[in-house]
Amino acid sequence: MSAPIPVAARIAELAAELDAEVVELRRDLHAHPELARTEVRTTRVVAERLRAAGLAPRLLPGTGLVCDLGVRGPSDTRRRVALRADLDALPVQETTGLPYASTQPGVAHACGHDLHTAMLVGAGLVLGALESEGRLPAPVRLVFQPAEEVQPGGATDLIAAGVMDGVDRIFALHCDPKLDVGRVGTRIGPITSASDEVTVTLTSRGGHTSRPHLTGDLVFTMGQVITQVPAILGRRLDPRSGVNLTWGAVSAGRAHNAIPAVGTLRGTLRCLDVRAWSHAAGVLQEAVRQVVAPYDVEVEVQHTRGVPPVENDAACTAELEAAAHDMLGPGAVALTEQSLGGEDFAWYLTKVHGAMARLGTRTPGARTFDIHQGDYRADERALGVGVRLLARLGAGGQGASDDAGSRDDGRD
Repeated sequence: MSAPIPVAARIAELAAELDAEVVELRRDLHAHPELARTEVRTTRVVAERLRAAGLAPRLLPGTGLVCDLGVRGPSDTRRRVALRADLDALPVQETTGLPYASTQPGVAHACGHDLHTAMLVGAGLVLGALESEGRLPAPVRLVFQPAEEVQPGGATDLIAAGVMDGVDRIFALHCDPKLDVGRVGTRIGPITSASDEVTVTLTSRGGHTSRPHLTGDLVFTMGQVITQVPAILGRRLDPRSGVNLTWGAVSAGRAHNAIPAVGTLRGTLRCLDVRAWSHAAGVLQEAVRQVVAPYDVEVEVQHTRGVPPVENDAACTAELEAAAHDMLGPGAVALTEQSLGGEDFAWYLTKVHGAMARLGTRTPGARTFDIHQGDYRADERALGVGVRLLARLGAGGQGASDDAGSRDDGRD
């Protein structure tokens, strides 16, 4: 009797059979994007495909779903690995001109969540086939999360709904347009930053621009806040923590000769270090009030805590790298830089160990299309890469080839 085919080879076979279907699913999701907490169609499409394969997805309140595989009845208390994808799109107008471009004006999958979702569906189908063959060693939970692009993100909703109950560790992939398709970027420790929303509202009596001395010159004061507060944060917090306050929206007045009575600044506060993040709110409040104090202007600061940094566990990162080497071959894994972007996957890592990797979506030698832009394009060969890697993690990522653990430390 011949020996059974190695699990990595079997995953590759099963994934190859699904390649065309996963691409088709991704294009369907891409053409029908839905914003955070409105992912009704996306949830339905995913659930229907999983049910068609004989799996049993469970819909969550609102939108999103989870699906357990390899569970031996209600008395099975074995800890499980979770694999997470996000469902929502961005309020961005797509400009790619692709035949499957967004059909929703002003809404687009400009961050690759359509790829994340399609890859996890494909991995779930592969893992379902392995389960039917008796080759799934432990339970796996597929997590399809809504509302990653808003704060507070959908991860907190899912944690409150008990999605992490019984989970031992969790993994996710995120599209990276700076990395060539076929490669995976990993990092031990923080891989993203904390990201908060900041709104500063200034009020004064208003007045004529010829008499600024008789009122609070609100627009001038806004200018001081815009320039001085980021500088103060850079002196009051450890510069190694990578604190960055950037304004994205400024609103005040409509007339050239009238000092307005109300003005608003909106921006993001990002921090690479979770310890500095815990102190940043108090420093921000104090800095804004000190800057506006001389100008006879009232101020209100709203600081909405968003997400902490995603901090990859060392053992889970090693497991992820081993799975990548097993499925993608030597040289597939590269050291990635820490990003100032925020990701609510971080909340799961406050509950269990886990790791997120960056998945290359750039066509080698071609232009880099950045995420959160209307022209973002991804090399669809990345879908098959993601399916294979997620399935390998679900099937037990440690059984990798002898060269697991080696990594190209050159930065892309």
